[in-house]
Formats: sequence, C-alpha cells, structure tokens
Amino acid sequence: MSALPPATLEGWYSLHQAFDIDFSSLRLLAQVERREIISEAEGLLAALNGEAGEAGWSAVYRIVGGGADVMMVHFRESLDALSDVELRIKRSSFGGLLKPVYDYLSVTEAGLYHATAEVAREHQPNSPGFQAAIAEHAAAEAASLHIRTRLYPRPPEEMRYLSFYPMSKRRTGQDNWYVLDVAERNRLMREHGMTGRRYAGRVFQVISGSVGLDDWEWGVTLFSRDPLEFKKIVTEMRYDEASSRYGEFGRFFTGVRLEAGGWSDLMGGG
Repeated sequence: MSALPPATLEGWYSLHQAFDIDFSSLRLLAQVERREIISEAEGLLAALNGEAGEAGWSAVYRIVGGGADVMMVHFRESLDALSDVELRIKRSSFGGLLKPVYDYLSVTEAGLYHATAEVAREHQPNSPGFQAAIAEHAAAEAASLHIRTRLYPRPPEEMRYLSFYPMSKRRTGQDNWYVLDVAERNRLMREHGMTGRRYAGRVFQVISGSVGLDDWEWGVTLFSRDPLEFKKIVTEMRYDEASSRYGEFGRFFTGVRLEAGGWSDLMGGG
C-alpha cells in the first residue's frame, strides 16, 4: 500500500515576485516623468495592500545581494485575487520598468501529520471512519489561534527583514520521504517543529504548499527584526533529520521592507 499523505489545512494564496528594475530606461526619463512613475508605484502598492483588508496583504522588500532588486509579496484569499494583483502591476506604467526574474505561487499550509498518524492507528486509511475522524481533527485545528496564524499570517510590523526560499522533500534511493510511514514522518516533523519553536518571537515563519502549483513543493518565508536570525534558524534546522536527510533547497532571497516613500530613494526620484 502507498504511504499515507498527511491531511492539510490551507489558507491564503501567496505570490512572491522578484524583479529587476530597468534603471537604464529610468535614467532616460525626465525628472517629472520619473516622479510620476514613482508616485504611481507608491499609490498602487498602497492600494493593493489597503484593498486586501482582512483578506490578505501586500508588501515590497528591497533585495540585498544578487538575484533581484525588489521582491513583492502578496497574500490573498483566492487565486483569482492574486491574478488581479499580478495584472494590475503589469498594466501600470511602473510595471513596464520591472523585469521579472523569479516568481513563486503557493498557498499557506498546516500539515496535520500528528492527527493523520493518530487516526491511522484507529481506522483503516481512507475508510469512512478515517475520513470522519480526520475531518473532526481538522475542524478543531482550524479553530485554534496557532493554526489560524499559520494560515492567515501577519508578521509583526517591526520585523522588517525577509528571507524566502523554496524547498522539496528528497525522493532518492533510501532517502525517499514519500515512502516513509506517516508515523515516522510525524516524528521527524515534530523534531523539526521543536527547533522552530525555539525561535518564537525572534522569527515569524510562514510555510506555504506548492505541490501542483509550482516547481518546488513548499515555500518558506521568514520575517525577523535581525537578519542574523535567518542564518541561525536555517543552520540549526539543517541538522534536523527532516532536512539533513530529506531536504532539498532552492535559491534564497533576503531583503529589507520598503517603507512608504522608499520608492523615491530606490529609483532616484529627486
């Protein structure tokens, strides 16, 4: 029999967009035109964030190092809403100066490894009794503040720094995550989660699932007051067996949140 997948809960859809800014074209514009584009950029991003209300948010981060100039991060309640955000940016004059270099689509996720393993001990997997018990556990988890914070994340305002990276679980030889018994996966993820809990209050972590949506299987977005916390938590988690044996990681983007008025400094508004 195939290994049993964990039940999951999903919340907001998420889109991470990394862009280079076309500074060559920007320098050719008259100062008044540059100011108009900067004003449009600030107005558009403020509108996108404000209009989302309780159903999501948008923010911009100035990327430090290689890979991109800025990253826009959007959370919305539906894929349709994310598509509208993406289209509004493309249609803007400001959007014409943005060169896409990377994007990532996912949906915030809470994996119910423990509940799935527990129910599997009492019911035949996928039987009516199993499905009813999983639904009961899922409803209880979805009502908890901890899980709602994971599904509908709002990092503390003072956490200005961001680190984003995609990851997948390895499927190679003896190190195949997807053939492990669900109880073993639950043990490994519990250990991994305990490492993350030691950074509570220092790092705000958002896990989003992208199986069937993008090339990797999960996206990890970290927020912190101190960027050194990213190095510390990722280093420590690499030693957990869930990562050291089964983790595969993509490229990292690290940046600082662009505050109101920051577009002028970034794009030389004068």
